[in-house]
Amino acid sequence: MSWMVDEQTVEKLRTMLSVPIERVEENPEELVVYIKKDQIARAIGSGGAVVRSAELILGKKLVLKEV
Repeated sequence: MSWMVDEQTVEKLRTMLSVPIERVEENPEELVVYIKKDQIARAIGSGGAVVRSAELILGKKLVLKEV
């Protein structure tokens, strides 16, 4: 089961990942972030550094999916 995330969390993700976000769904253990295919590499960052930083700040695992 998944839920949509509040706008404040989406804005934080946009800022941290530096890419346009199509939508975000929240599961009990993770956030699923939908991003355009050509932006995935930028969102992940070098060696996964950007995603890992966002996970630490938000306290949840991030899963990036292509739209």
